[in-house]
Amino acid sequence: MPVVQQLFNEPISSHAFNADLSQVVVSNSSPNTHVMKKGPDGNYSVSNTLEQHLERVTSVDWAPTTNRIVTCAGDRNAYVWNYQEDTGSWKPCLVLLRINRAATFVRWSPQEDRFAVGSGARLLSICYFDPENNWWVSKHIKKPIRSTILCVSWHPSNHLIAVGSCDFKCRVFSAALKEMSDKPQTSTWMPKLSKFGTLLAEFDTNSGWVHGVHFSPSGTLLAWVAHDSSVNLVNSTNLEKVHTVHTSYLPYCCVLWLSEESIVVAGHSNSPDLYKVTPDKLEFGAKLDVKKQKSSNSNMSAMDRFKKLDVQGQAEEAATTLETTHANCITEIRSISTANNKVTKFSTSGKDGRLVVWELDNICSLIAGLQI
Repeated sequence: MPVVQQLFNEPISSHAFNADLSQVVVSNSSPNTHVMKKGPDGNYSVSNTLEQHLERVTSVDWAPTTNRIVTCAGDRNAYVWNYQEDTGSWKPCLVLLRINRAATFVRWSPQEDRFAVGSGARLLSICYFDPENNWWVSKHIKKPIRSTILCVSWHPSNHLIAVGSCDFKCRVFSAALKEMSDKPQTSTWMPKLSKFGTLLAEFDTNSGWVHGVHFSPSGTLLAWVAHDSSVNLVNSTNLEKVHTVHTSYLPYCCVLWLSEESIVVAGHSNSPDLYKVTPDKLEFGAKLDVKKQKSSNSNMSAMDRFKKLDVQGQAEEAATTLETTHANCITEIRSISTANNKVTKFSTSGKDGRLVVWELDNICSLIAGLQI
């Protein structure tokens, strides 16, 4: 069964774990960001509060190797937080975003030497450190983005980035920085070397905002989910062929690759769902949140049934409890443990204020025939 922790009563907009999972940074839809430490009982409690933003923190990320936290918020600012061993506190470092709308999403690159910030200013900020001035500066990718950026995903090469936005588009750009002396290699996404900000691919989702996007572990495949309840997949070897599944479920908000053959998505249905990836198609696999079994009332006596009818006006109890672990929309999925290039454990957070950890071995044992 998944491990559930009710961290807050307010919605959780974003969360991220450190390298050994002993701490988690959480934004609970307020200007403050909370660093929570795992106690002996396995529960997380607040150890530090990061107070610098003036508006609601929209996204956070924790670089596991360099142990740096980055936050962005509706006040149009972002901060990089460095841990101070001598004081046991986190010190903020200024980021020059140069945007005039709220920052919406942030992610460290695989090599943790830069990060990307999406915003409502219709541009993407690629930020890197300037040691001369001791702050983080940014370069902008603007065209042809025409609306708010909701999600980004770095390619494993560290030089490409996928962007999902409210203009119904999912795009892939070159993010190689000459300021960082980058030497990108050609690939199926970038057949020839391209300068910073070059549009390499663009995909249309027809009638839905792109809520989540993610590169596969190899970087060859790209998956994204949109507000039209669709799950989309494209292979960089054939960019003209986009595999799309229009589901009957409520829209998904986030997506994560478990392996090269499967992805997990989650959103307004309050449950993570598995989709299988094959060379020629994308298909639904299973709902990973196994429903709780209802207790049987077959042994209820005739007198008990009469009492229920007399007091409640019904013989059976009404279904008033949710059958999902999350009680509201899931806003984020994070990979927290991998083995042999496959995710073995992932976490979800949502608008119900809960943080849930899912172990795939346990899920596979509960669902017959399930393979990740």
